[in-house]
Amino acid sequence: MHDGDVVVIGGGYAGVRLAKRLDSVARVTLVDRKEVFFHRIASLRAGVRPEWSVTPFIPYDRLLRNGRVAVGKAVRIDTTERQVVLATGERLPYDVVVIATGADYPEPARFTGTTTDEAVKSFAGHQQKIATAGHVLVVGGGPSGVELAAEVRLARPDARVTLAHSGAALLHSTGVERAGRRARAWLEAHDVEVRLDSFMSPGNDFGTYRDAHGTVIEADLSFWATGTTPNTLWLRLGGHGDWLNPAGHVRVDRTLRVEGRLDVFAVGDVNDATELKITPAALAQADLAAWNIRTYLNSSGRHRKEPRLYRAMHRTPLIVPFGPADGLTLLPVPGGESAVLGGRTSVLAKAKTLMTPYMRRQLGYTAA
Repeated sequence: MHDGDVVVIGGGYAGVRLAKRLDSVARVTLVDRKEVFFHRIASLRAGVRPEWSVTPFIPYDRLLRNGRVAVGKAVRIDTTERQVVLATGERLPYDVVVIATGADYPEPARFTGTTTDEAVKSFAGHQQKIATAGHVLVVGGGPSGVELAAEVRLARPDARVTLAHSGAALLHSTGVERAGRRARAWLEAHDVEVRLDSFMSPGNDFGTYRDAHGTVIEADLSFWATGTTPNTLWLRLGGHGDWLNPAGHVRVDRTLRVEGRLDVFAVGDVNDATELKITPAALAQADLAAWNIRTYLNSSGRHRKEPRLYRAMHRTPLIVPFGPADGLTLLPVPGGESAVLGGRTSVLAKAKTLMTPYMRRQLGYTAA
């Protein structure tokens, strides 16, 4: 039984999970500007190692058994007519619409262009630059910056690699000092120069960078792993700027609905439900939103269910790979500080495969 039209805008981790969850109970249309799913977790390694160039791309064609995937760009949600308007002019009617457009990441963790070929060429460009650089600067000491610095170092053991971070410790957003110390120890043991309390900006001359103290660094190549930007400009341009908070995230209530809208949900990196913009949080939101959407679509039934409330994830397992053979894992411990586990756990859980087999299975493909 398929009761109601659900349009999911955005085919990232949250959007794919939600569309799959609802495929058997509603008429689902997943809208994405890309022709394939982009497994962003594998993108940092793909930007460094040629043999990983095509790994992040998984076709959508096996995701939905009953619904469909529409390749295109959503430009507006018409709440009066209850339609999603695409750039082509096509209008998709909805009973429920879900905003899952995610966030924009700095390169190389970005899908450049609209086709796989364009994105692969972008990865190849980064790989070539890394292969010939004498000095690579990575700015940002969060999980992505640490992971990227490690990947660059392992790919280019002969190059100079510097990681500059504005904070007093690496991985400070985790709140676990031991994690930052372990990451710094690994990097420095592999001859990565770690510069803390070093807020960087481009210098006056090409290839130069200056910190807040006026120190100038020269580097052939730089990567900025300093945060993400929610993909919500289209909502503002489409007349729904009042749905956004000052940072550009969609404001949602505890049922993950846009405030004041029973039929509009937002999940994943795009909303303001949690400050932890990580994949486990996106998947948890997708599962809860799927339950609440089913409840809403069946609200007139005799066995009416109550919506569930989302609780922000302030502590969740976090894995930071140091290349394919090492890393650290933060595991929350009830009532105490998270445990910091070493290489073996990190390799088995993420570092070796970057969860690629898991995501391929999610999209209906074999793990290989």
